[in-house]
Amino acid sequence: MFPGLSASDASTIPLRRYLGSLGYDSHGWSQGFNFGPRAGVLEAARRQVLEHHEASGRKVSLIGWSLGGVYARELAKELPDSVRCVITLGTPFAGPPKSTNAWRIYELTSGRAIDREIENYNLPEAPPVPTTSIFSRSDGIVAWQGSVQKTAPHNPHTENIEVVASHIGIGLNPSAWWAVADRLAQPESQWQPFDRNGLFGLKGLLYPDPDRG
Repeated sequence: MFPGLSASDASTIPLRRYLGSLGYDSHGWSQGFNFGPRAGVLEAARRQVLEHHEASGRKVSLIGWSLGGVYARELAKELPDSVRCVITLGTPFAGPPKSTNAWRIYELTSGRAIDREIENYNLPEAPPVPTTSIFSRSDGIVAWQGSVQKTAPHNPHTENIEVVASHIGIGLNPSAWWAVADRLAQPESQWQPFDRNGLFGLKGLLYPDPDRG
């Protein structure tokens, strides 16, 4: 699980403990505060994914909050044979680099120009594994349109799940947790889209229709 910009593994402890209570073996990224993809950061994350895959003998699910979701998506593109699925929370990947109110903080903490940074990546392209973007129109930091995954011809297993949350609170939001758990509970290779109308329609009260205008 990858934390957001300027955050550390402490920010993902509640979600990781929740997933642990469900029987999942969850791990933080173990690299301190996330100040952007500085030298060695992505290499260490890549090794971590490969090590967990080898140690468990099973593919690894990657969850990323905000900037951490960018790491998760890009690592899944590099390591599709080791990654089971990707779930992002309030992650900006589909809009202009300055469509987030945090871009100045990113440049300040990382020491990198955000426009030049993304030249090396095709962020809007979905990874070739089941990919879920959990987003909120009330995010407040990331423009929600930048967290909406368009239909990917190379990967029909992509989706968007809308919740009502702030950017800072989405990783602590019960609706987001439930959606994450629902996605992880699917048997491998039997992916189905998230059913927001389940429980006699009650889920629709928690999960607005992401395709509405």
